[in-house]
Amino acid sequence: MHSHHPGHPGRSGHPGRSGHPGRSGYSGHPGRHELGQNFLIDRRTIDTFTELVARTRGPIIEIGTGDGALTLPLQRLGRDLTGIEIDGRRAAKLRSRADRSTTIVTADFLRYRTPTTPHVLVGNLPFHETTALLRRILRSDGWTDAVLLVQWEVARRRAGVGGATMMTAQWWPWYSFRLEHRVPAAAFRPRPSVDGGLLTVARRPRPLVDPADRKDYQDLVARVFTGKGRGLAQIVTRAAPELPRRQVQEWLRTHRVDATALPKQLTAEQWAALHARYALQRC
Repeated sequence: MHSHHPGHPGRSGHPGRSGHPGRSGYSGHPGRHELGQNFLIDRRTIDTFTELVARTRGPIIEIGTGDGALTLPLQRLGRDLTGIEIDGRRAAKLRSRADRSTTIVTADFLRYRTPTTPHVLVGNLPFHETTALLRRILRSDGWTDAVLLVQWEVARRRAGVGGATMMTAQWWPWYSFRLEHRVPAAAFRPRPSVDGGLLTVARRPRPLVDPADRKDYQDLVARVFTGKGRGLAQIVTRAAPELPRRQVQEWLRTHRVDATALPKQLTAEQWAALHARYALQRC
C-alpha cells in the first residue's frame, strides 16, 4: 500500500502489519512526516484493487510499494511482479519479505525506464504528485492497462464524469478511462482531507487517432478548450480557422453535437472526428 507524498513523486511507505480488525498494511504508527505518508489500511479496498488487477494480463509493475500492503496480495496472482520504491530502507525491508520471484527496485518512478513489452501498471499514487505521475504514465509505451488509486476528484475528472477535462480529451484517442470505486478518507492513516478513487485505464487496441498525429491532435484540443465563444460552433470556428465554417457545421450535424455544447461535453469519438476533418484541411 502506498503513501501520499506532497513533495516527493513516486515515494511510498506502508507498514505491512495489520493493526485493526479487517484492515491490513498498518502498524499503528503514523507515516513519517517528512515524506507526507498516508497508508492504505482498508482490507476491502485492497481486495477490490487486487481484483481489478486480476482482470488484466501480463507482468505487473507497482508504483510505490512501501512495505508491501499491495505487493504481497498481488503476489498471489502468480504473475511477474516488479515493485518500484524510492525509499531504500523500505525497499530493503520488503525485499526480505517478498517472494523470490518478486523484484523490488529502489528508484523514483518518474525516472524509471519502463519496459516496451506489454505490462500492467498499478499503484496508490501520492496525492500531491498525481498529475505528474499520470502524465509520465500516459507518455510511457508498452503498458496495456493501469489500476491506480488517486484523489476522488482526479479519478472523476479523468473518467469524464460530469464532463471531460482537457487532459482526458488529449489522451482519449489512445486510452479509455473508467471510474471504478470510491475510497473513503477513513481507509488511510493518517487520514487525508479528501477521499480516494480507484481509476482504471486501458490502452485502446485500435487508436482513434494515429499516434504519429498526437502532437497535432493535442494542440487542437488545447485550442478548443481554451477558445472563446458561446458554444462549440463558435469556439471551433475561432480556435481552428483552418477549418471552414461549413466543415464545422457538418461535423456538428454528423456527430449530433449541439452547437451550444461545451468542449467538456464531447466524447472521444467526436474529438477524433473533429481532428480528422482538421487534419484533412492541413494536408
